[in-house]
Amino acid sequence: MRRLRNVKIVATLGPASSTYDTIRALFEAGADVFRLNMSHGTHDEQRARYDIIRQIEADTGRPICVLADLQGPKLRVGVFANDAGEELVEGAAFRMDLDATPGDIRRVNLPHPEIFEALQPGASLLVNDGKIRLKVEACGKDFADCTVVVGGVISNRKGVNVPDVLLPLAALSIKDRADLEFACEMGVDWLALSFVQRAEDVLEARELTKGRAAIMSKIEKPAAVKSFDSILAVSDGIMVARGDLGVELPVHAVPPIQKRLVRGARAAAKPVIVATQMLESMITAPVPTRAEVSDVATAIYEGADAVMLSAESAAGQYPIEAVSTMNNVAISVESDKIYREVIEASRKGTKNTVADAIVSAAREIAETTDIKAICCFTQSGTTVSLVARERPRTPILALTPLVRTARRLTLTWGAHCVITEPQDRFKGAVLAAVRAARSDGFAKEAEQIVVTAGVPFNVPGTTNILRVAPCDERLIYASEAE
Repeated sequence: MRRLRNVKIVATLGPASSTYDTIRALFEAGADVFRLNMSHGTHDEQRARYDIIRQIEADTGRPICVLADLQGPKLRVGVFANDAGEELVEGAAFRMDLDATPGDIRRVNLPHPEIFEALQPGASLLVNDGKIRLKVEACGKDFADCTVVVGGVISNRKGVNVPDVLLPLAALSIKDRADLEFACEMGVDWLALSFVQRAEDVLEARELTKGRAAIMSKIEKPAAVKSFDSILAVSDGIMVARGDLGVELPVHAVPPIQKRLVRGARAAAKPVIVATQMLESMITAPVPTRAEVSDVATAIYEGADAVMLSAESAAGQYPIEAVSTMNNVAISVESDKIYREVIEASRKGTKNTVADAIVSAAREIAETTDIKAICCFTQSGTTVSLVARERPRTPILALTPLVRTARRLTLTWGAHCVITEPQDRFKGAVLAAVRAARSDGFAKEAEQIVVTAGVPFNVPGTTNILRVAPCDERLIYASEAE
């Protein structure tokens, strides 16, 4: 199954998309990656979805990527004596403290001593996704006296955001650690890490995964935006999680941040997902708003590797239509000549290694001659990521003998992943590339492809060969004895 676009689609699974038939329909409509949201559902429910994905993979013969998204620590207020909550009015005084007594119009429990340790006068506390804003006037180790800046109804266990403070909290809660181990044992390809504030949070998760899954850092905190370069350096991929970013930062600050994060990840040759509320209205409507379509298109014009559906595919009434809509928007955008102008204008020219030079040359050769595909033999996936960074006009075939590598690369822009037999000679690699290009509809016998590989074979990070090869196997055999 060959996609007619390069950007990838991530679809979250949930109550609306848990059967074989629905997940298969999502895949056929265009979903390349399936997200398991560990914030919802039991381990048994997630394993059942995972098993269905792998069955569809076997039935279709196409590698499918699975991303497990960890919940991260959740900061919430306690309960109120009045179950309906209390209405806070602008200018009123309100206290948060460690007292577990049910709250009232004057105070409520905030059972997170680490917040009080980090707070300073002047800091903001946001409640219920930012609908209520409090300003800290005075604070101590067990309280914060606040003034209500933006009022509203505050009720039991509403979430709290602390945008102005670097919290002394680990990115992995006890639940996250259990979910991480479960997901890795199950065999997921990517782990999305929530509540990242610093590079050390990513390194902690990497120690626990022990190489069993790639690490994707969700950028959703102001502290993560400030430390983005160091976080990117230790991550395998990035998710622009615009939901919490839009709560903790002014909403008008999110679009330029999105652009910077997408460009930064691309320059580092690491996949980047743009997520949250992309087709939100399709939770209840069969067609999106024009603004939502433009939002998806903008992420694609920016060069994102993937765009993501959350509740639209997990709990919405029209999950298949949402994927199909996203697929059609992507095809339309990538057919626009302005798309190529934007993508190529944002291409970085830095070449520091032999591999950088090889993939750059592969793109230039492919685009200046009648080459039908750039075929990359890879063990770790690095070469494919470098080619994808170039955003070539020519299709990318990622050939690897490792199922795990093929699955992970399914998230990467433009990568059409093919699982091949192990090769120990370059001629064998060329023949395998030619057969894959022809069988998957990328080239015909009279046409040519570019093949990149590394010698010695099966050693990650050794890309050092580029060859223009005919798709007529007789010409390959005639041109070299071995």
